[in-house]
Amino acid sequence: MPQQIIIIGTGGHAGVLCEVLRIRGIVVSASIARDPPSKEWLERYQHLGQERVLEGLDPSAAPLVNGVGSAGSTELHMRVFEYAKALGFSFFSVIHPQSIISDSALLGEGAQIMAGAVVQTGAQLGRNVLINGGAIVDHDCRIGPHCHVATGASLSGAVVLGEGVHVGTGASIIQEVSVGDRVVIGA
Repeated sequence: MPQQIIIIGTGGHAGVLCEVLRIRGIVVSASIARDPPSKEWLERYQHLGQERVLEGLDPSAAPLVNGVGSAGSTELHMRVFEYAKALGFSFFSVIHPQSIISDSALLGEGAQIMAGAVVQTGAQLGRNVLINGGAIVDHDCRIGPHCHVATGASLSGAVVLGEGVHVGTGASIIQEVSVGDRVVIGA
């Protein structure tokens, strides 16, 4: 029987994650979201309600996937993760089969690496990090927890991102630059 997952979120990013999980043979058994999901979503997935429903669920029943995306601030993406962790839940990492990840890269709990993304030698990704489609994380980068490297963004070697950084679509950061906590780098 395929592994079962509960996804938090029912928007665009959650839909992409559901597709990657399906490709990998993993079943999304249910969803949780702050806002009511669309009719199309409800036709495909059982919806359990808002995040507070986690308080009544057994954390060992199924791992979670954080489907809350970010378009600038990573605050909600971070809060959802930390709330569920405080309740004892674990997070599943979602890795698209068409991403490239070095054997020496370290990925934190709940990491998400989308299609066409590249994570090079010696890179370290914290928990709940999202590396979106076509993004490049070059050698020896250190990505703090809850960061989002958006579609097509590029981090040169040895870049350091603090907690909750959002690197916008197509942005480039040159080698050995350090970025502080919760900074937003525009597209």
